[in-house]
Amino acid sequence: MIDNPIPWPGGARCAVAITFDMDADSFLHLHRPQDSYRRISTISTLQYGPKVGVPRILQSYRELGLKQTFFVPAWCIEQYPQAVEAMVADGHEIGHHGYIHEHMNEISTEEEAFWLRKSSDIIERYTGRRPRGFRAPLYNFSPTTTDLLIDEGFLYDASLMGSDIPYLLKGERGTLVELPTHWAMDDWPPYVHMSDIDYSMPIRSPQEAVSVYKAEFDAIWEHGGLLVAVWHPFVSGRLARWQEAVRFIEYMQNRGGVWFATMEEIALHVREVHKRGDVPLREDRMPPYPGPVTFS
Repeated sequence: MIDNPIPWPGGARCAVAITFDMDADSFLHLHRPQDSYRRISTISTLQYGPKVGVPRILQSYRELGLKQTFFVPAWCIEQYPQAVEAMVADGHEIGHHGYIHEHMNEISTEEEAFWLRKSSDIIERYTGRRPRGFRAPLYNFSPTTTDLLIDEGFLYDASLMGSDIPYLLKGERGTLVELPTHWAMDDWPPYVHMSDIDYSMPIRSPQEAVSVYKAEFDAIWEHGGLLVAVWHPFVSGRLARWQEAVRFIEYMQNRGGVWFATMEEIALHVREVHKRGDVPLREDRMPPYPGPVTFS
């Protein structure tokens, strides 16, 4: 049911990346710039991520033997350097996630290029290497993001939702590997209730949330796809939720035939498979439309 499935390393049936976006309180200040500092309860909720969630997640990753990818806004790196230093010390990848969770499709090309470069410089300063991967905050990929990423030497993007397996984004100046996900693998819909940013969803139990993730994994495992979870330390790092998440990861490990890898490792493998001609990856021209869609 997947056309041209990708051969995964070691004969694995599928690839899995449990990625985390450590947004902390960045988007609160973007959403409420005039009075975010007054919203102390919400700040405490969001700071749970770097202060409690990240150490808990890293401890579990050590116990599970996993190296994974964290996407972190550069402002959050500056505000919570110890959390990022701990990720790097444990051998995890740090991906680009904007500066303060700005929406790329709502700013000018010049602004997008500025924040992209500024954030890469900060990531390099704190981690010792420039980021290879990018995830647009709130998935808000712009018409110019592809070529800006190519110009800056990025290997992959992780913002789009157009397939069950990796594919290529073709810009004016080259191609970029796309490692897609989708909202069913994001932890905001089942868990987040936050009136200060006008986002209020009915909170589900960890068992309900993980049942969705598990159904997605079982199908990916059966058909040879890629599963990318998009979780957040202040959300899934909460005690009951993370306890159930660990059980889910153990379920996947015990199933066998699963290649757990960082996003960079997956993108490098995909590039090599494509270069050898083993699998013809789909190429999507970016942007899909050059301008406003009109009807006659």
